[in-house]
Amino acid sequence: MLAHRRLLAGLLTAAAVAAGLRTVAPAQPPTVPMTVAAHDLAAGETVSAADLTTTDVPPGAVPDGILTEAAGGVLASAVRRGEPITDARLVGASLTTAHPDLTALPVRLPDPAMAGLLEAGDRVDVYAVAAAGDAAASSADARRVAGVVLVLAVAPQEDRGGSAAAGLGGRLVVVGVADDDVARLTAASVRSFLTFAFVH
Repeated sequence: MLAHRRLLAGLLTAAAVAAGLRTVAPAQPPTVPMTVAAHDLAAGETVSAADLTTTDVPPGAVPDGILTEAAGGVLASAVRRGEPITDARLVGASLTTAHPDLTALPVRLPDPAMAGLLEAGDRVDVYAVAAAGDAAASSADARRVAGVVLVLAVAPQEDRGGSAAAGLGGRLVVVGVADDDVARLTAASVRSFLTFAFVH
């Protein structure tokens, strides 16, 4: 009987200690779910539901512009596994959020291989060159139409088979352009062969 009493007393003491520890332990901080990349994603990739997952973070860790439904958007830059997906990560007007003095303008560079050299964040001078075969053209027609242009996104290469882009060549690039250069670059993109030079 004495041994049973000692065992019972020990169990009661342990339960009391555990209850006391739970009482003095700090409460768990609140968390909220945040949408993040489930794995590494490449620039120009179209986001699918399988590319996304959620993780619990403190409310203060959620960045501005967080997207809960990013599926279907095209990434303007690469995203690492676990990174949040915000509006600034997707191709669109929000690309200039950090550059309010620039206008996001899509232009088609005629040489897709040349466009493939570009990455988001590059700065280039854009030149317009008279199209080959233009009898009135001369080397003097080459001119700079926009200086220190910020590359915001490089769109993926289009599938030509039966698409609306089948009759178009080149590759789309979204650039950040000063207001004074928008009209000039837009006109040049439909009249001339566009090329670029990297700037520091």
